Amino acid sequence: MVALEKPPQHCFHHLMSEGKKESTGLPNIHQATSAYESWLGRQMPLLPADLKLKHSRMAESPFAFLRATFYRWRQLWPRLCPELMSSPEVLGVGDLHVENFGTWRDAEGRLVWGVNDFDEACRLPYPNDLVRLAVSAQLAARENQRLAGDEEICETLLAGYAEAMQSGGRPFVLAERHHWLREMAISELRDPIRFWGKLNQWPSVGQAVPAEVRAALRRAMPEAGLPLRVVHRQAGLGSLGRRRFTALAEWCGGLVAREAKELAPSAWNWEAKQNGKSPLLYAKAIQQAVRVADPFVGFQKQWLLRRLAPDCSRIELASLLAAKDVLKLLQGMGWETANVHLGDRKAVAALRKELRTLPASWLRKASAAMLKATLADWENWRARL
Repeated sequence: MVALEKPPQHCFHHLMSEGKKESTGLPNIHQATSAYESWLGRQMPLLPADLKLKHSRMAESPFAFLRATFYRWRQLWPRLCPELMSSPEVLGVGDLHVENFGTWRDAEGRLVWGVNDFDEACRLPYPNDLVRLAVSAQLAARENQRLAGDEEICETLLAGYAEAMQSGGRPFVLAERHHWLREMAISELRDPIRFWGKLNQWPSVGQAVPAEVRAALRRAMPEAGLPLRVVHRQAGLGSLGRRRFTALAEWCGGLVAREAKELAPSAWNWEAKQNGKSPLLYAKAIQQAVRVADPFVGFQKQWLLRRLAPDCSRIELASLLAAKDVLKLLQGMGWETANVHLGDRKAVAALRKELRTLPASWLRKASAAMLKATLADWENWRARL
């Protein structure tokens, strides 16, 4: 692991005092949720039943709450981590967390691992992705005390990030390298019967599918003219409430699926009071990152099109917690975060310079502040739900 230099001085001496600074002057979590969903509803159609499910799932655990509330993170971040707001900006993930990693097949059929959700991609100070990833790992650790301690989590993530940033990064192709990661990914992908059973349980939808979306799903299939069954899948948490259509078909003796998910402007720009819609940066983020492309990912206006399969999906928290070498996995997550940020080439020199000057404890202190605020919001949410 690469250790960062610890300088004799920095302006972080008053940084949120281990999370004791309160988020005064903010609306509460219920008010923030209502305001955000009203704003989002002006950007795109929302599904009331899915929003109701989202609100219920937000109360299940602090980790689920974090995944669902990037809009609230956006409110808290500049108030609890003000010094980090002046860090170099990159095109980042935004809503990064430990379940935001998964696998796909590249054009050579190789299994690839990395960040697989850029719904909230936006330009933001680079520490945001690291702090949010650290907080998610700390919440996961509280669900399984054997995972790692908060300080160890921060040190490991930052070591992987710094090493990749210094070396120029490299994608995670699970072939001759990364056998440990391949074993974990394969163990999570093994059950196609369960995977297709879950997809087939959703009822068909008819008139709700826009004509252009149905046509795009047909074009994405491996063969023209396949009979399709289109379902609405309730999935994810941050995007739950938005339109999402999955086309299922039989092809050459097995099932295939393609999904169209409607994209919205990033919640990072929610309170910016910008005129008009903010740009959708999903495509740009994956195109410029140090990355092996998924050839099945495409875009139709504001719709993301992608292949769904047992080997093309996120790796769920249960598998992450069961990983044999959790710290090695976290270090890989830090490295992959750098792979994304390295795509913003104009920012790399300034970013590397700041990494050498930040105090060693910056990630631990920032994540402690955001963790405390997130837990307080979660308690408030479930108490009044």
